[in-house]
Amino acid sequence: MDRTGECRRRGAQDGFTLIELLVVMMLIVVLASIVLVQYGNAVTRSKEAVLRQDLYRLREAMDEYYADKNRYPPSLGALADERYIRSVPVDPFTNSSGTWREIAADPVPGSTDAELGIGDVRSGSDQTSLDGTPYSEWE
Repeated sequence: MDRTGECRRRGAQDGFTLIELLVVMMLIVVLASIVLVQYGNAVTRSKEAVLRQDLYRLREAMDEYYADKNRYPPSLGALADERYIRSVPVDPFTNSSGTWREIAADPVPGSTDAELGIGDVRSGSDQTSLDGTPYSEWE
């Protein structure tokens, strides 16, 4: 008997059943998996934004180089050496600044310059973006 004079029954009301614990654990697992997927997508979206910005800046620097010298740069390293960019950026998907794919410039009509230089740059990654396009094809 407790202080109120009633007999208190021990057993079923003292804790949780195994089924209740399993249901709570399954809910936690489902919520955690949703959070992990969202986190992974957020990280990928931020890397994609960095890649877009890097491609834009590299192409802008190549255009400035062409406007100044009337020819395209021989390499991305030349852009850094001649201070058009501070340094060659790191590709966010390959984690290397040496994996950029340098695309040769189209020959200028009437030009006899044998050295074409690079007219475009692409990511060296073989991965696919969240929208299904390969990073190596981003313009």
